[in-house]
Amino acid sequence: MRPTLAEPRKAAWALWLVLLAAAGTFALTMGVRQTMGLFLSPLNTATGLGIASISLAFAFGQLWWGLTQPFAGMIADKVGAGRVLLAGVALVALGTILTPYMTSTLGLTLAIGVLAAGGAGLAGPAVLMAATTRLVPAAKRGLASGIVNAGGSTGQFLLAPLAAALMVGVGWVSAMQILGVLVLLALPAALVLRGNALQAAAPGARPAASTGEALREAFRTPSYLLLGAGFFVCGFHVAFLATHLPGVVAACGLTPQWAGWALSLLGLFNIVGSVAMGWAVGRWRMKSLLSLVYAARGVAVLLFLLAPKTGPVVLVFAAVMGVTFLSTVPPTAGLVAKFFGPANMATLFGVVMFSHQVGGFLGAWLGGTVFQATGSFDWVWYIDIVLAVGAALVHLPIREAKLQPTAAAGAA
Repeated sequence: MRPTLAEPRKAAWALWLVLLAAAGTFALTMGVRQTMGLFLSPLNTATGLGIASISLAFAFGQLWWGLTQPFAGMIADKVGAGRVLLAGVALVALGTILTPYMTSTLGLTLAIGVLAAGGAGLAGPAVLMAATTRLVPAAKRGLASGIVNAGGSTGQFLLAPLAAALMVGVGWVSAMQILGVLVLLALPAALVLRGNALQAAAPGARPAASTGEALREAFRTPSYLLLGAGFFVCGFHVAFLATHLPGVVAACGLTPQWAGWALSLLGLFNIVGSVAMGWAVGRWRMKSLLSLVYAARGVAVLLFLLAPKTGPVVLVFAAVMGVTFLSTVPPTAGLVAKFFGPANMATLFGVVMFSHQVGGFLGAWLGGTVFQATGSFDWVWYIDIVLAVGAALVHLPIREAKLQPTAAAGAA
């Protein structure tokens, strides 16, 4: 039977529905998390705990967000992404709504670091990228991952100025709780993205490797370990900016409105970077693209340190950093899929995300600690430049040719 014209249209609508569900979920969960830096100063004023103590809660959130992702991936690979996403979205909302009621470091760590960050980990890139990889054709996976990744930036672009406006209009407590309620708009996406890794296997294909076999194979693969090391640097950089960019803007002597616009531009230009990277991964070697991104970050930070700290300079810096902000995710996810296939993608990408968030913990925590000790963020910037150069170099030895894991499904 010949396919009708309706069938390609139906397939196109199904593809865009998957992308809308995954990108929309990432927009809401990441958008809320990436605006939390705006609330650091009000939280400090309300609790009197000090920037370093509050930064510790934010830093633990970075670590916990990463730690939950391998386990979220394992669960999603077995029982389906839909149930994991439902739990994740609910926890993000709960943690965000409860945060203003916490007056101790332990309480803030529970609300921000365990509930909200853990929920965002369950509904994070490991599960979303794996579900997208499973549901879209192989030829479109690179661009699809770029679009999903751009969703997180879209959320930041839209929610950062909204949060800043709400803080002025209704106060920071109500502003944070409104953001928590907005996250619940992602709940319907769980229906679209439901399913597990078994559905990715072709009929008659050999059974997929078990989680343990896949992890053992991955940890014996030098290219996978190098990829994780580079992603550690990405986490340091991203978490420092997400948590402390408002503080950097304040240290430049600028008003909070500049901080809101800087965060917004960071998100806007990350949309450009993510989509462009999703397009590029199908045309150039992914390891080379990653080296280029990390090198560009180091150069941009160096130029910012040398430039006068005016409002327009801060916005240009935010825009440049936005292009590189999360554009590392599509090629990183693409390399994991290229190395090992889609069957255990959520688990293996989740492990790499954990490395990312160990770096994120250090970036968020050191930012507050160094500023409180020295009154400046300069030393964190210096560390960031050195790490960026190291990340640019560490990707060069990666072997991008498709690997043949002994236990992978369909191995020759």
